Amino acid sequence: MGNESIDALGQFKLTTGLGAFGRAFEFTNSNEMMLFGSAIVVALYVVALRRRALVPGRLQGLAEMTYEFVHQMVIDTMGPEGARFFPFVFTLFAFILVGNILGLFPYFFAFTSHIAITGALAVFVFLLSTAVGFWYHGIGFLKFFSPPGVPGWLLPLLIPIEIISYMSRPISLSVRLFANITAGHVMWEVFAGFMLLLVASMGAVGAMASIIPLGLNIALTALEFLVAVLQAYVFAILTCLYLHDAIHMH
Repeated sequence: MGNESIDALGQFKLTTGLGAFGRAFEFTNSNEMMLFGSAIVVALYVVALRRRALVPGRLQGLAEMTYEFVHQMVIDTMGPEGARFFPFVFTLFAFILVGNILGLFPYFFAFTSHIAITGALAVFVFLLSTAVGFWYHGIGFLKFFSPPGVPGWLLPLLIPIEIISYMSRPISLSVRLFANITAGHVMWEVFAGFMLLLVASMGAVGAMASIIPLGLNIALTALEFLVAVLQAYVFAILTCLYLHDAIHMH
């Protein structure tokens, strides 16, 4: 096999682009993909809804279906009060979904595979939901950490547990998205690289043997598309649940 190897983690390396403001502000491939992904979302809805046909075409149908799906999720989770948060949840869902899917294409970069990105999104959701809780209930929001019906002697033990659980929300939210996208891409890269190494090292025999990893790679591609959609949904639904807790205190 010579010096050939599979660099499964190479796809996550940041490369610098525009560095006009120094190394601390260098424009990386992650920044490029985030801007590109945002432009795709905006362009999709501008183009899809430009005609607003009574009988929608495929693009308009896709846009309307996504809109209705997220809107229904928000209302079902938070109730009528959640309508005011729909633009935020929808933007979050679309941004993460496009970011996940972009990473599946050659020469593109999955910015949701970096904990710095998912962590920033999760911290923003955490701070927003906390601010909403205090906005709706004032200092009474602190009662969230003291569930009703709990005996007083148990509160000194229960309240710290509730606080730790609440403070861990951004960690679990960010790691879940980051870990799933990263693990899926690593597995995908390993099987694809293994297939190429078989062909390169064993010729015709390797080409025949590579049919198995090729089939697995095709299956993994379908699985990765599913994971891309599912993880965007999970992030959005958990955001809705956190906002629900802030609004309704339960």
